Amino acid sequence: MAEPTNTPMPTAPPTPRSTSPAPGATRHASSASTSTLSPPKPLGIPTSIPMSAAAGGSNKPVVLHIGDAVKYNPDTYAEFGAQFEVVRPSVEERQRPEFMRALRERRWGDFVAIFRPFWGTGGEMGLWDAELIALLPDSVRVFASAGTGFDWADTKLLGERGIVYCNGGLAAAEAVSDFAVAMIISTFRVLPYCLASTAKPSSFSACHESATARSHNLRGRSLGLVGLGNIGQQIALKAGAAFAMDVIYYDVDRKPAGLEDRLRVRFATSLESLVRQSDCVVLCTPAGAGRLINADSLAWFKLGARLVNIARGTLVDEEALADALDSGRLSNVALDVHADEPNVHPRLLSLAGDRAMLTCHNAGGTVETHIGFEELAMRNIMAVLAGSQAITPVNTHWLRNK
Repeated sequence: MAEPTNTPMPTAPPTPRSTSPAPGATRHASSASTSTLSPPKPLGIPTSIPMSAAAGGSNKPVVLHIGDAVKYNPDTYAEFGAQFEVVRPSVEERQRPEFMRALRERRWGDFVAIFRPFWGTGGEMGLWDAELIALLPDSVRVFASAGTGFDWADTKLLGERGIVYCNGGLAAAEAVSDFAVAMIISTFRVLPYCLASTAKPSSFSACHESATARSHNLRGRSLGLVGLGNIGQQIALKAGAAFAMDVIYYDVDRKPAGLEDRLRVRFATSLESLVRQSDCVVLCTPAGAGRLINADSLAWFKLGARLVNIARGTLVDEEALADALDSGRLSNVALDVHADEPNVHPRLLSLAGDRAMLTCHNAGGTVETHIGFEELAMRNIMAVLAGSQAITPVNTHWLRNK
């Protein structure tokens, strides 16, 4: 998912992905959208969640809204505003020193929830680490944010404070999985080389003659997914349905047999087992998993295999990856995320017109994703504060009851 430039990216303690099922489609845009595209089908977000207390009056619970105003879901926001007093700090108040000062002096009172509906804003205060979380009032029960990744927030510590953290993975799964499929195709069909070769007639002719020997069909190839959360499930469905790929997955928690059967996936008992079987490996697991792709694990890849990363750049040792490309251990890569964003590793950048598709953390960046981020964050907060289950919690195993 497209990470905000104002949110630092170091890895927080490892946390599991949301266990919500992968959605079938994205949510319908409101009238705020000017697109002439056919409206997307509704996302599977619950929209009827009873509140335990009547809305209205001066005693409404306070929600701290960090970032830009809601843009796409005015009806849901009207419902949200009827139930809560929504307080939105200014840009200046969201800078870390001032934000911490405001928390110390209880400027926003004993708010019960934190609402961040966008990636591009709301991260000005930086990492949600021990220093920042310690200043939150005991009244806070839920933190609902846009975005799939949550390596900028210590979700373990939030859970220990009794605060459930909810991500936006359900809303982003459609867009990220679409992008992943495009990247998988690029590694088999050497699309970076084909695209870059159109610049001159001579390179066009050379590519027309030589690309065939480097290109392969996807049908029947083995696809290894590292992680089978919302996004991994969508990739499995699309790769299997469109290309009849043999999909294998590795996850810290094996999925139920019924889900494996529905997705037509096989379970690998270890990362090494997955990698050794795969013609293409896709990383779709949280950054807290550590540096999974390094010199040792790259040695497990089939000669000429491929790697796609739409998760987090910190999962990959990029110097070792460049070595694997130079040696021929890997034939092609497609990377939407990078270890030192917005900087791209220079050795990988040198391969961008040939064996590497490199993009700018764009996988989840669609209008429909952001419509879903808004809606999902509000619905998560309404659910938790009504005494119901959160829709996309990621830290319930650390959660202390308040």
